Order: sequence, then C-alpha cells, then structure tokens
Amino acid sequence: MSTSIPRRGLAMAELLIAGAGPQALALSCQLLQKRPQWRRHLRVVDPTGAWMVRWQRQMQAYEIPWLRSPSPHHPHPNPHALRRYAQDQQRMRELEGPYGLPHTGLFADFCRGVVQEFQLAERVQAASVAQIQLGPARPASLQVTLSDGALIQPRRLVLATGMGEPVLPSWVTRIASPYPAEALQHSQTLDLATCHGLLAQHILIVGAGLTSAHLALGALRRGAQVTMLCRRTLRSRPFDADPGWLGPKYLKAFHAEACWRRRHRQVVAARDGGSITPLLAAQLDQMRRRGRLQLHEQGQVQSACWQVGGWQVDCLDGCRHRADRLWLATGHRQGVSQHPLLRQLLDQKPIELINDFPVLTSDLRWPGTNVHLMGGLSALQLGPAARNLFGGLEAAKRIARAAVKA
Repeated sequence: MSTSIPRRGLAMAELLIAGAGPQALALSCQLLQKRPQWRRHLRVVDPTGAWMVRWQRQMQAYEIPWLRSPSPHHPHPNPHALRRYAQDQQRMRELEGPYGLPHTGLFADFCRGVVQEFQLAERVQAASVAQIQLGPARPASLQVTLSDGALIQPRRLVLATGMGEPVLPSWVTRIASPYPAEALQHSQTLDLATCHGLLAQHILIVGAGLTSAHLALGALRRGAQVTMLCRRTLRSRPFDADPGWLGPKYLKAFHAEACWRRRHRQVVAARDGGSITPLLAAQLDQMRRRGRLQLHEQGQVQSACWQVGGWQVDCLDGCRHRADRLWLATGHRQGVSQHPLLRQLLDQKPIELINDFPVLTSDLRWPGTNVHLMGGLSALQLGPAARNLFGGLEAAKRIARAAVKA
C-alpha cells in the first residue's frame, strides 16, 4: 500500500543545487565569491546531507590513492589554492608528479577547508529532487518537489547529481541459474573494505578503465587471483583525455564547431572508452609477471552460468574462464533517457538531442527553462572533460555568470 508524501508550504530560493559533490561545491564557491549575500538564498540538496560524502565513499570503496586531475583543478575559485594548502600543511609530497596530482586524503581535507571558508557546512539538506514542474505562464518559472515532500520555487535549478545508471551487459540479463548476491556485482555496489574472504578466490573483472584497475589491485592485495577481461587492448595514458582538452589548444576549435553531431563525435573520440594511468599499468604488469593476474584483451563475454559454486564464462573468441566472483567495471550510461528528472523536463520542454545528449545553451541551461546541467551531459558545450573537475570549474563559471547577470 503506497502512502502519499505530505506536502509543505512553498519556499523560495535564489538558487537550488541538486547534488553536493565537487562540481556543486565549485559552483557554490563561484557564486558566493561574486555575491556573498546569496548565502541565505542558496539551497543544496543531497541524499547524504553533507558535502562530498558520495565522492569520499567512492574513493575509499576503490582504494584510490590519488586523483587523475592536476592540482589547479578543484572547487576553490583560486586555481593555486590547493597547492598553497599543501604548502601550509607541509604536505607537498601528497602532490604527485609534474602535474601535482593530489592524494585523495589531501584533496578531501582541502575541500573540507573550502566548505569552512565559504561557510557552506550547514547548507546541504538531506533530500533529493523528486519532481520538476515548469510554470504554465512562464517556462523559466519552476516548482520543485523534494523527496521529503517540500515544495521549493527557485529562480534557478542546477542538476549536479553525477553518474547515470550502471551499464549491465546484455549477457547478464540472460543468466538463468540462481547465484549468491556477492558472486556478481557492479562496481557501483562494490566496496573493497567489505569484500571478505577473497584469499585464494578467482575474480573475473569485466572492464578496461580506471575502476577495473583499482578493483583488480584491491583484490590482489587481499590474496585473490584476478583475470581482467577487456573488449579491447588495455590503454595507458595520464588523463581521461589528451591534456589539450584542458585548455584552448583543442577547445578553441571545438567551441567554433557549429555542428553538434561533429562535437559529439569529438567528445566520444577524445575519451575513447576509458583508460588507466601509466602507474596503474606498471603495477598491473608487475602482478601479471608474478603470475597473479591474467589479462584477456580483445575478449568479450558471450554467456555466463553459475554452476557448482562458481562461474563458467564463455567468450566470443572461444576462451572459457572459471571464477568465484564476477565484478563488472562497465561504467554508467550517460544520456537524458537515463536520468528521471531530465525525462520529466523533456516531456514538458522538448529540445534537440544528439545521441541522447542535450543541446544546451551557452550557460548550460535546458533551452527555455532556468534549469542548468553540470557534469557529463554538458559535454556538447564544454567538451570531453565536462564530467571531470576541469569541466566542473568551467560549468561553475558559466552558471555563476548567468546567475549574477540576471
């Protein structure tokens, strides 16, 4: 029997941000730097009720030692703030390599300091956006219903909620035999700290990106035997995309491109399906030479069957693997159709889509509304790094300029 959520009185807000991750924090700081008086009118909602909680959980769950973004890319408006923080705290050793990649602990502590500096600690409400209703009189007017039943009428709404739905390969849906819950998991539900009993187990990890590498090393540290199954050759490079996408080298021509379809093709080609860092590649190669890791490249699962306490996995190339556990590092789906709130918007205000990516205005608004998007779905405007910290900073600047100008 379903129960209706009690509705409360209508509250007003200058800006409502859905999400409390690094990109949402970057936007909040940009706004308050320009308009400190907006602190009273800024509302942030996130199911965790606090800043950076889901980000921190993911870093800990995969035991990620440091970020893949250079030190100038962080939520503070001052690009030098993180390096100065590391100097003041005598933690410069926690900036790795020529790009100063920050250790996750350093970055988390720095972000806590940013939250304190901008007095944002009490701004996050433990809720999520459940419904968006565009005003009948003016499309730019909004009414938002939260998961707790509260009604808010913000001047602007920013969706910074992160990843879409996890990708489950088609062969997963064809598994007929029952199996234990821990025997097949997507990376979204995996936490290495809670994966007990891995000693001497054989784990098959499907995927060829950064997450698969971190999960493999985490399992190996716990005494497991690991096979990585990649649909193509495992690729190694310092960043998600060429560093030229983190500045005008490539972005100048990208922004001058008038065809949205060509832009989309550039985004897909630049990210190229994922990669791992050179250091992770070296660590995996060391484990492979020790005989603890098998790497099956150019392989694709055809079917999987749970039998007699283990998996039998058959690949299209004729190879067969047996494993105790299957871990899927197959990513998340990006697209309007994968996001319930964006599906609501599309029903009320149809816009042009390119392969399920929205064609937004230059300030990242859903055309005809005051709803802005941050993250990967702003890639047609921001480029291949839209989902990264660099993209978050660019999005924050554009949205903050639009809000202040209005």
